[in-house]
Amino acid sequence: MVVTDQATKLLAVEYLSSRPSVEILGKFFMLTLVYNKGGAMGTNFGSSLYYLVSSLLILFVVLYYMYANRTKRYLVYPLACIAGGAIGNIIDRLRLGQVVDFIDIDFFDMPFLGIERWWTFNIADAAISCSIVYLLIRIVIFHKSLPPDDSHHVSAE
Repeated sequence: MVVTDQATKLLAVEYLSSRPSVEILGKFFMLTLVYNKGGAMGTNFGSSLYYLVSSLLILFVVLYYMYANRTKRYLVYPLACIAGGAIGNIIDRLRLGQVVDFIDIDFFDMPFLGIERWWTFNIADAAISCSIVYLLIRIVIFHKSLPPDDSHHVSAE
């Protein structure tokens, strides 16, 4: 996750720095280089340092949950994607003081909230968001059918 995220960001900076948005599927899907000093979905609750420290704290919590639930693959895999995404964005904050975003998709516009176009994001953001949605669906909707753990204990008999 981290390697893919960083590689795509390097390519975005190299190829999109000197040009306007590149239309892939018309205005629906474009590549647009944006430097995000704030947080997810355009939030701006504080300085870049605030987001760096917050990201590090969240990463440690995610890593703890991965360890505590290491036998539950349905939790570990999405948590690993969240951790990888967080690490990718942390690398940007440490290296640049901001996060490189470049995936520009026009869906879920909410003009009543002042959102005319969805926020530009990156591979790390997509991994984090998709993993959170998966976890919410898996835990909230299918919580009764979840296996207690995925480890297989072999009897010594």
